[in-house]
Amino acid sequence: MTDQGAFHTGLLNPAAPVPEGLTDGHDQPAGRRYGVYRNNVTVSLRDALADGFPSLVSLIGRENFDHVARAYLRQSPPTSPLMMQYGAGLPGFVASLEQLRHLPYLADVARIDVAMRHSYHAADSTGIDPGALQALDEDRLLATTFTFAPSMILLRSQYPIGSIWHYSLRGGDKPTGTAQDVLILRAEYDPEPFILGPGAGDVMDALQNGTAFGDALALGGDDFDLAALLNLLLSQNAITELSR
Repeated sequence: MTDQGAFHTGLLNPAAPVPEGLTDGHDQPAGRRYGVYRNNVTVSLRDALADGFPSLVSLIGRENFDHVARAYLRQSPPTSPLMMQYGAGLPGFVASLEQLRHLPYLADVARIDVAMRHSYHAADSTGIDPGALQALDEDRLLATTFTFAPSMILLRSQYPIGSIWHYSLRGGDKPTGTAQDVLILRAEYDPEPFILGPGAGDVMDALQNGTAFGDALALGGDDFDLAALLNLLLSQNAITELSR
């Protein structure tokens, strides 16, 4: 009788021996069939990771990505039949690879790919009427706290990850600069990453943590563009509730 642990472990490790006692429906050794099945499982999971991390594939090439994916599969095999979120740990795995240390931004760019999938599958929500903000007097507005759509995700990095992500998938000018904050927003069905302006990441971080609007604004700094941030949030239906 075949040991189930050996069967599953061997699926993602081509160097592992065929489990003992493995037979087909005619009670014949099934080593060759197991090898075909093992290869199909690995290829399917590798392709699923490639589909989920398009920017990473673009930045390092499909061949290199396949090497990374195979190593990741052996370390972190799927634990759920729901594959939509598989690979959430891949950015951290990429950051740990010595051979990719010369590309330190890769892990943070890969986190955009993860966030895009999380945003896509997040619960639906309805944005507030923009007039609800305009109806508040200054004191009430400054004391207001915001609730945001479940699909909104803030990513912060010391690298220009938004520019790199756009460049890798949509072309344009080669990225330059340093730190960038990216806000994943989903106005309707498809999420989109938006690069935030100076100070907006600090403001959004505070607002997401329940800080009152006035106190959050104080963190924006001299170059913070409040109108640009509010226009983005309202146009993308990101604010779902106002509280005091």
